[in-house]
Amino acid sequence: MKKYLFSAIVAIFCLSASCVHAQKEELFNGQDLSNWNFVVEGDAVPAEQVYSVQDGVILIKGQPFGYMYTKKKYSNYTLELEWSWVNEASNSGIFLLIEEAKNPFPNGIECQLHAGDAGDFVLLGGSDLQEYKQEGQERPKFPVIKKREASSEKPAGEWNKAKIIVKDGVITVYINGVLQNVGTNKVKEGYIGLQSEGKEVQFRNVTVTL
Repeated sequence: MKKYLFSAIVAIFCLSASCVHAQKEELFNGQDLSNWNFVVEGDAVPAEQVYSVQDGVILIKGQPFGYMYTKKKYSNYTLELEWSWVNEASNSGIFLLIEEAKNPFPNGIECQLHAGDAGDFVLLGGSDLQEYKQEGQERPKFPVIKKREASSEKPAGEWNKAKIIVKDGVITVYINGVLQNVGTNKVKEGYIGLQSEGKEVQFRNVTVTL
């Protein structure tokens, strides 16, 4: 009896410790973009003309091209966020495992949000995933690994949810609860970014659980 009681206590302790260990961090506080740095292609305009907060959500204009990225690097996390097209479906992306912030493209993996293609992987700046196969062809500038399922996106004006798990370099992407892609990267730590490309897009509830 004492043996079983001891085992139960150990199990409860381990469960409690794991719960304490899991920490949720808000990358966007609903008020400002103090947790982010910014890139605008060619420094064409001030960053605040492209990235702003309106009505408690992040608004990204889409033009000029660029991206905003976290001030620190992350590894082994679950990223959750919501996005919505303002007027019409367009193009954007979530950048993961950015090694170095460059203008206009970083070295990292893009989880594509382009309408109809949300969940595709795009390999930016020479980055790579084990699942990408060239098959003797010349490597394109932006290699793509297509998503697994038909589009699970909602129409313009509605909020979509992305859940992205990064564990030891393995990236697992869910779009609105549907498993869309898995990629294996040698890089295990990097910045997280949100892209400006196309037309206006909104983001909210941007969190990482460590």
